[in-house]
Amino acid sequence: MNITIYDVAREANVSMATVSRVVNGNPNVKPVTRKKVLEVIERLGYRPNAVARGLASKKTTTVGVIIPDISNIFFAELARGIEDIATMYKYNIILSNSDQNKEKEFHLLNTMLGKQVDGIVFMGGNISADHVEEFEKSPVPIVLAGSIEESNQIPSVNIDYEQAVFDSVKEFIEKGHKDIAFVVGPLHEPKNALKKLKGYQRALQEAGLPYNEDLVVEGDYTYDSGIEAVEKLLDAPERPTAILVGADEMALGVVHGAEDKGYKIPDDFEVITSDNTRLSLMVRPQLTTVVQPLYDIGAVAMRLLTKLMNKEKTSEHIVVLPHRIEHRQSTK
Repeated sequence: MNITIYDVAREANVSMATVSRVVNGNPNVKPVTRKKVLEVIERLGYRPNAVARGLASKKTTTVGVIIPDISNIFFAELARGIEDIATMYKYNIILSNSDQNKEKEFHLLNTMLGKQVDGIVFMGGNISADHVEEFEKSPVPIVLAGSIEESNQIPSVNIDYEQAVFDSVKEFIEKGHKDIAFVVGPLHEPKNALKKLKGYQRALQEAGLPYNEDLVVEGDYTYDSGIEAVEKLLDAPERPTAILVGADEMALGVVHGAEDKGYKIPDDFEVITSDNTRLSLMVRPQLTTVVQPLYDIGAVAMRLLTKLMNKEKTSEHIVVLPHRIEHRQSTK
């Protein structure tokens, strides 16, 4: 039997408005009445209908989260930050995997809007002009987490990816390395082509070192692409002595691929990775890494979304969080 607000009101001998005020935490209810209503709710097992409440308030207290791949530890840690802040502010989450497929991303976006979500957190590697057009048509706020959008029209939370790569390469240069490789993610993604690669090139240029295309290898964030990348680098005319890797899973592939060929980390190659997920601690040697605050990126994105959903004033819609380099055993 489906217990309704009518049943609770009748059983407690109060109006439905009073039950509604108790359920929604309104303080304008006498303590004795509140106690009686709560006892009836407990006894009958009443559960408020979120859809009905949403129709009445024009809010569903539900947020959509569109994520490329929840099985990827990078996105899982971002999602954890989003979920914790959503819970704190009493929002429910609808989570969907887009598989980095543009058509699926748009389908999920429209599905979320059809479910009357109050806002959306979106994560994706390639935010195109088509995406921006869709986002701007949205009747609810959308915030990007860990995703770059070139025009800076859509609210977003990231680190300074260009500077993070610059800092890593500069550290290699200061140690005397001249042949520094970069295993980067897909170059059709703005984060990689416009930010990370630019930081790599800028560090070399400022040190007076030539840019060598043979030392830049494009991967797809996977372990296998890391193995393939290091094999290419070992066959390059000028073998690198230091390797910067754009994702932790690829970095594991780089380390294992090099060791399978008989090389030692960090004796033959020094390696810096980019995400500081748990993977960077689960390999031996443990990886020196750019500390990208993944949980915080998700948490701040969700908090920014709550402000936009509630039409609160925000000081900035593009948030850049700090990064640092954590030194471990993959560098000397």
